[in-house]
Amino acid sequence: MNILDKAKNYVETLFKDKLSSVYFYHNFIHTAYTVNKAEEIMKNTPVSEEDQEKVLVALWFHDTGYIECAQNHEERSVEIMKGFLQQENYPESYVADIEKLILATKITYEPQNLLEKIVKDADFSHFAGHDYNDISDCLRKEWELTNVKCFSNDEWNAGNLDMLKNKHHFYTDYAKENWEPLKKKNIKKIEKKLMKEEEKKDSSDNKPDNKKDKEKSDRSVDTLFRVTLNNHTRLSDIADSKANILLSVNAIIISVCLSVLVPKLDAPKNSHLILPSFILLLSSVLTIIFAILSTKPNVTKTTFTSQDIANRKVNLLFFGNFNQMLFDDYHNAMKDLIKDRDYIYDSMVKDLYYLGKVLDRKYKLLSITYKIFMAGIIISVLSFGFAFLSL
Repeated sequence: MNILDKAKNYVETLFKDKLSSVYFYHNFIHTAYTVNKAEEIMKNTPVSEEDQEKVLVALWFHDTGYIECAQNHEERSVEIMKGFLQQENYPESYVADIEKLILATKITYEPQNLLEKIVKDADFSHFAGHDYNDISDCLRKEWELTNVKCFSNDEWNAGNLDMLKNKHHFYTDYAKENWEPLKKKNIKKIEKKLMKEEEKKDSSDNKPDNKKDKEKSDRSVDTLFRVTLNNHTRLSDIADSKANILLSVNAIIISVCLSVLVPKLDAPKNSHLILPSFILLLSSVLTIIFAILSTKPNVTKTTFTSQDIANRKVNLLFFGNFNQMLFDDYHNAMKDLIKDRDYIYDSMVKDLYYLGKVLDRKYKLLSITYKIFMAGIIISVLSFGFAFLSL
């Protein structure tokens, strides 16, 4: 496996295991995108194979610092890159060249040579992407969830327009020729969005103040539900991940015991190991049982009548309820729900409450699982030690 494949696998695993899910933009998708764009530039630019490799390695690692924090992430990315390449026994001069390329991705840095220009253009290639608006929205959401800043539509669009028109330009000949026209199209799209927002603002100025206050309040409530539900979902994912780790570890322990230790217990000279082995196996089995219970789906299904739906006593957002309904009935009920924000909020409150109950059950079982695992390991080790000392 060459160094680029190793770097890709290393970074992908690093992001999967350690990167917070709030990073909607600075993640493995963005990293792979910049690598592909750098390859596109270098196919049309005379660059040696060694320099191509340096550029791609730098781009694989340029955002890995986000696993710790966003501030000064480039410096942390350099440290992660150095640790990786030192394990691969790469010379210091090679590592130093890649360090310069990673630091060249800083937003305020002006590239000094061709390789830095390629890295810089690849990192900002999304400015010329046909899906620029979607990518931009990912960055906006990331900044909101990481408490960098919350933007109104006007602020966000104006900031994007200023960045694309006044603060950014491409450096390589290929990007200037092929990406600059696409970037100008995105600039025009942003200008149109700003014009529409201005028209909406003019029309909203004629609305009564109480309607404006209600709209602001609704947006705040929507944000509250979105962030809270997202946090609860992340907590559920974390619990499942911890349970899966315990399942894997104890499955390995049981398989090793059954294949190596247990076959030797029938010998009289090993009789002193029977009890410790039994304790170890028992604790592993109990740990697996409770880990499975903590991840086991617990879908509650209730029976209800058409009158219950009419009286809005049924949570239509939960699949355990609407999977029993005919499509036409569900479609009509959802139309009623969409028209009534209070009904929507009531349904979301129910979802949030019962999701919290599920999380409470998961974490209680997970806590018991860890205690069993910890106690089992300690008692097993002590019993093995006692068995050997009593010989």
